[in-house]
Formats: sequence, C-alpha cells, structure tokens
Amino acid sequence: MYCFRRKWVAEAVIWTRLGKSEKRKMGKRRAKEIKREQKKGRRVIRREERRGGQKKRISVRKKHETDLEDQDIMGAFLDKPKMEKHNAQGQGNGLRYGLSSMQGWRVEMEDAHTAVIGLPSGLETWSFFAVYDGHAGSQVAKYCCEHLLDHITNNQDFKGSTGAPSVENVKNGIRTGFLEIDEHMRVMSEKKHGADRSGSTAVGVLISPQHTYFINCGDSRGLLCRNRKVYFFTQDHKPSNPLEKERIQNAGGSVMIQRVNGSLAVSRALGDFDYKCVHGKGPTEQLVSPEPEVHDIERSEEDDQFIILACDGIWDVMGNEELCDFVRSRLEVTDDLEKVCNEVVDTCLYKGSRDNMSVILICFPNAPKVSPEAVKKEAELDKYLESRVEEIIKKQGEGVPDLVHVMRTLASENIPSLPPGGELASKRNVIEAVYNRLNPYKNDDTDSTSTDDMW
Repeated sequence: MYCFRRKWVAEAVIWTRLGKSEKRKMGKRRAKEIKREQKKGRRVIRREERRGGQKKRISVRKKHETDLEDQDIMGAFLDKPKMEKHNAQGQGNGLRYGLSSMQGWRVEMEDAHTAVIGLPSGLETWSFFAVYDGHAGSQVAKYCCEHLLDHITNNQDFKGSTGAPSVENVKNGIRTGFLEIDEHMRVMSEKKHGADRSGSTAVGVLISPQHTYFINCGDSRGLLCRNRKVYFFTQDHKPSNPLEKERIQNAGGSVMIQRVNGSLAVSRALGDFDYKCVHGKGPTEQLVSPEPEVHDIERSEEDDQFIILACDGIWDVMGNEELCDFVRSRLEVTDDLEKVCNEVVDTCLYKGSRDNMSVILICFPNAPKVSPEAVKKEAELDKYLESRVEEIIKKQGEGVPDLVHVMRTLASENIPSLPPGGELASKRNVIEAVYNRLNPYKNDDTDSTSTDDMW
C-alpha cells in the first residue's frame, strides 16, 4: 500500500517507462517511505498514550489500526481498469448537460452524482447538479445524491419569507442543508452501531435565472468557463491548508503526510463520523467539517459558456486551464455532451489517474458551437495518426511492435493540432483502434490497459 496520492499520479507515468530492475528499486523505495511514516504514527500513539490512561491507550491504538485499514482499502487497485461508463444527458431552463462516470483502477465505484433540471416548490426555473466522491465505502455518496437537494431546499433558512429566496437565503440554506443531512446520517449510523464509516466530498452548482451558486465540501472541484477562460473555480479542502490545519489542531488532531491524523486526505466531507466526535466542539469545529463553501456568481448571458464539476480523479491529472481548454476544443467538434464527458474520463485514465472518475458538463446557451474548420482539422489529425501507426508497424520489420512501443514513438514526435490539455492521451482510443485493426490476432498482453506498461 502506497498512500501518497500525488506521487501515485506522478509515478504512474514514470512506472510505465521503467524496466524490471528499476521497478524493483522503486518498490523498495516505496516500502521505506511507508515504514518511515508508520514510525511517525507509532511515535504519535506513544505520545498520546503517555497523556492518558488505559482507556485512552486502547482507543488511540484502535483508531490507528482502523486508519491503516482505510489506507489499505484506498490503496487497492484492480489488475485492469474497468472502463465501462455510466452516461446521462438532458436539457431545460436554457441549459444542456452531459455526464460520465467510470470505475477505473479502483476495486469499487464510490462516486455518485445528481442532475435535476426544474426544482419543486415554485423553483421550476432552477437547476441543481452535483458530484459526490465517496471514500471507505459508497453509502454516504449514494445517500447524498438522493437526499441532499431536499435538505437544502426544504429547510427554513433557504425558504426565508414569501417569494423567491434571496441570495443570502440560498447561501444560508445550502449551509444548513449540509449540516442537517450530516447530522441525519450520523443518527442513522449510530442506530446501526456505527457500522457505516464511509464519507464523501461534494461539489455542486445551484443555478437560478440570475445566479450560479458554487458549492464545495472536500477536494472535488467545480469551475466556470466564461469568455473562453477559467473565470472561477472552487478551492480544494486539504488538511495542509493553513485554516484547515488550524481547525484540525484546535480539535486535538494533527496533519501528517498531508492527511488528517495521517489517514484522511480531505479536511471537509460529509460522513466520516470517526473524525467528528471531539467533545465540546461544534460540527464545523471538528477534525473533519461538513460545512461547505458557497460562492454566488451573477450570470452573464453573453459570456458564460460552461461549468465543469468533477471528482479529484479528474483533477489529479488535469489542471483547471487544461481541462477548460480540452472541453472547449471538444465542443467545437461535437455537440454530444456525453461524448465530450467520455473523452474527458478516458483521457484522464490514459494520463495516469488511478481513481474513480466522474464529470458533469453543463453548457449555457453561449457555449462553443461545432465549427466546420475544427471538425476538418480533427479528421485530418485522426488520418495522420492512422498513417503514422501503419508506418511504425511496417518499419519494425519482423514481428509486430506492441502498443506501448507505438505510443512511446508517437509521444516522442512533435505532432501538430493535438487537442489542448488532452494532447496525445486524448487520441489513445484512435491509435488503439488502428493498431487493433492492423493486428486482429494480437496477443492480449499487448493491450496495455491490462499490464503495468501503461504509457
């Protein structure tokens, strides 16, 4: 088990380019790092044991053991990624949306999502979209996708006085809704004798005719593309952030290896009740807080283009500008939003993401339109890549080069007109389709998605 998420992503690409001896060396280095962090954890336990008696000693040691179990679960991967996707799309209220989610390399699919156009109780012109990234189980994410919106819109803070809710009503109602659903899930968990120890981040948008409300709790992220640029994006809630770290320490916790008590990689989340039991502290003062950050942005009919909501499996390998540029380039070659979202998750998989991946794309009326010139350039690029794959295979002479060799060769070349942000990874499906057509009887080992040799 290797618990440093950022290094997972960085080393996923490096790993594919190493020989067996280099891989063994890297594995030994990983093992040493893990041992160092375990020693740090044991020192923390001994310090806590000295401060308390036998009861404290038992609870601290049990907590450490369960934290390590969580890390083992979070570090478990399949031998081959599950690339089947769940898709949906819809339109209304002047919006179009598409979504895609894929399990990827993880042993479980723990993401969930919500997409609702037209809300009840006189809010037919409002819409709500959200992505939930579960951890240590999928229960909290699933429950939130079914019930969070009700908790937001049905509380008195949101409703306010008669008429449409004001901006402050909406912001206060969202915050109250998060705290209410978290407390509701806690009560349900206690009735099950603490059986559910899962948690979930949440990122969403509530869109009214005049405003867009961005909602974030955790390290999933949302962004608004306005005038072809990233206009706004939510801030990830990481334990190492100064304000988050201060709250964690004030609650008696610590931040080790950029995790809460050396275990949880997010500082705000729904669920995760093992981190919300510090006596004398309110729900927003715990080691992990369920309080969302809410930002209201006035809509601009002329400039607003699209919104992206995605879990950290996407953001681990693509930056804000990269993803914005990539989505914009895809919208210029297709108006199928499901297809665009599928290209996003596939590209992130090929860029080295090891996590579940979910993305929702919401387009405003002024979103980029299909351009005949862009479609022509895309077709020319695909044709060029097809011819290059044929040339690489023919140049090999005897024997057929594996797909990894083909991808590495292409990666070393300066290929013009590749999609911005996605680059060659976004064309992996095109390249693989040509390779399979030219080698219909290839050995399964050449399928790089089933080996360690992911390019």
